[in-house]
Amino acid sequence: MKLEEHIRISRRAVRDCFRLERRFTVSLMASAALEAGVVYIPLYFSAKVIDALYRRAAVDVITVYVLLTVGLVFLVRLLITWLNSVKNVAMEAWYRNEEWKYSEKAMEMAYASVEDPELTRLLYRIRKESQTGYNRFYLHRVIERFCSNLVKIVASLSMTISFFALPGIPFGWKLAMGAGVALTIAVSGLSSVKINRLYERFGAACVDMNVMTEQFLKYMENYGAGKDIRLYGMGDYLVGERRKCSKSFRHQLGIYNRGAALWTIPVPIVEKGFQLGLYAVLIYGALEGGVSVGAIAKYAACLMLLVRAGVEMVTTLLTAGENNKYLKRYFSWFDIQNDMYQGSLTVEKRDDNDYQVEFRNVSFCYPGADTPALSGVNLKFKIGEKLAIVGRNGSGKTTFIKLLCRLYDPDEGEILLNGVNIKKYDYDEYMLILSVVFQDFRLFSLKLGEVVACGRRFDTDRVRESLSKAGFEKRYEELTAGADTCLYRDYDKDGVEISGGEAQKIALARALYKDAPFILLDEPTAALDPVSEYEVYSNFNAISGDKTAVYISHRLASCRFCDQIAVFEKGRIVQRGTHEGLLQEDGGLYQELWQAQAKYYAG
Repeated sequence: MKLEEHIRISRRAVRDCFRLERRFTVSLMASAALEAGVVYIPLYFSAKVIDALYRRAAVDVITVYVLLTVGLVFLVRLLITWLNSVKNVAMEAWYRNEEWKYSEKAMEMAYASVEDPELTRLLYRIRKESQTGYNRFYLHRVIERFCSNLVKIVASLSMTISFFALPGIPFGWKLAMGAGVALTIAVSGLSSVKINRLYERFGAACVDMNVMTEQFLKYMENYGAGKDIRLYGMGDYLVGERRKCSKSFRHQLGIYNRGAALWTIPVPIVEKGFQLGLYAVLIYGALEGGVSVGAIAKYAACLMLLVRAGVEMVTTLLTAGENNKYLKRYFSWFDIQNDMYQGSLTVEKRDDNDYQVEFRNVSFCYPGADTPALSGVNLKFKIGEKLAIVGRNGSGKTTFIKLLCRLYDPDEGEILLNGVNIKKYDYDEYMLILSVVFQDFRLFSLKLGEVVACGRRFDTDRVRESLSKAGFEKRYEELTAGADTCLYRDYDKDGVEISGGEAQKIALARALYKDAPFILLDEPTAALDPVSEYEVYSNFNAISGDKTAVYISHRLASCRFCDQIAVFEKGRIVQRGTHEGLLQEDGGLYQELWQAQAKYYAG
């Protein structure tokens, strides 16, 4: 990266730190600066005390120096303690705000981005880099070290600048000391560059094994996987794979540590050589009468502090430059734009609930896919109708629902609501007319009422009525806390574990509670047996009333209740009609699928 880009990324990162939690960033910088500066108070006054003693100064003068040393250090330490307490509290807020920032970004992104595997891998890599100390989390140390070393450099220079004006030391020796400072810093900087490169290669070599290790650990630690591990004797296999990953990691870590050790050796050699030369020069100056006893202690300490601060500053800046590569990747995820057109038209609130939906020559292909998921789909249905979508796996049924919900926009054609392209409607308003139950729905570990109502506030009677309509009434009666019962035991030891079928009924109840004019069901009863599914659909067909219901189901018996059935094959609608009518079409796909299923229930 060019210098301009490094500066731009660094400025953005620091600004974001202030936005996330200003108190943390300010207290971090202030405490680092004071922690660095407090060291120089005793150095300065100790030199004064030594020189005063050497000159046999008055006791009251020496006493003042001692009191100033102790008093100033005490006050600064007191201030540092207070700043650290503020910093520790604010740091927790910073971390929480940082985590919430990821969540906010995920919620504002287009669904196509959320589902994109490349972006999923990008997020996973950023998260892993954060855990190893890079991007935003390493930035804290960079800010802290920069402030600390800047104070040390300024303080050391201010206390040692007089060294170069001492009359008892030859100019060449002073020049040599300056060159020694520069050489020590340069060697340390080169060492840091090489070590950073080694660590970068180490990190790149560990990406795959880190992914595998985490997945193995997730599987082994998931209580739901315990049955599979035991029944299929997978314990030895999983432990063995985990050990292989660990062995590979240790091998890569050994390569890094050996290389880092070799590049670290020159630094103390040059530094100690400079220190030896510094003492030699100062002793020579003292013997010549040009350097006082107190000045020897002050210059020796401050010049070494200057060298170490310069080394650390160079190391910090070089590592910050390396970290900017990670920050660039970090910001790239947060810079992903939601290019889905949001629309501005208000969805008409019709008293007669007369809504009509039309798919007009709609085609769509998932990003990166070779074949389209939908091709030239034309279909109309209106409020109150019951539409079934059937077909083999991968025929485009779920994609049809996703496009209707505007999770994706068509590549070709358009979807119309009452003659208006749904892209032109205000996105949030359009979502209000849809209640959806996907086959991969998610129920959260919250109170049952909150899950059904999708919010903290809920109408208990309405929750119970929705659950009853969805076939959950019997189980609901068994819950002592009713709608206040927590689902699962992730956060509440008194939570209830529910079966897959019960979860699907709760998801159905959630769709009913919303009371939207469109209800879309994508395989919502896959975990139920055929008899239970028949009961759910029989009841659901009655309770949906004048709402439009779109069903996707592999079990064709469920389609008997529908006004029309659309049969999908390879992204196209190949048949349309009623259950009875489609069964009469000899050689049709619907008849073929029906006969294939019917034989399992015959006899």
